[in-house]
Amino acid sequence: MSDDTARVDTWLWSVRQVKSRSKASAECRAGHVKVNGKTAKPSQKVAVGDTVTYRVQGFDRVLEVLQVLKTRVGAPLAVQAYADHSEPRPEPMRFFMPVRRLPGSGRPTKRERRQLDALRGRDTNEGRFR
Repeated sequence: MSDDTARVDTWLWSVRQVKSRSKASAECRAGHVKVNGKTAKPSQKVAVGDTVTYRVQGFDRVLEVLQVLKTRVGAPLAVQAYADHSEPRPEPMRFFMPVRRLPGSGRPTKRERRQLDALRGRDTNEGRFR
């Protein structure tokens, strides 16, 4: 193995993106890791300039390899080994009140329907004929 490449599972573990190398291997086998747009096996080699994309908690992380690491390093050094090109995660809803109506209460009135639409973020007049 040359010094300018490393296994993708080892690299993900080295730059502290996953807690263990076996977890990184499992992520690769499950198809959650891509190198340069192609699904990667755990033994796939990465080099400087490659793009590693992997799925974490339902969101994609897009990392550009700036430095090849084969051993786990401290957090300040790990951050210098990649450039994060991921899109920012959306803000979680701060206030959420589930909309429930009592069973048997009938259809909502026009006013109640408009309030429900406003709560759900829908336009009341969307899709209506004029």
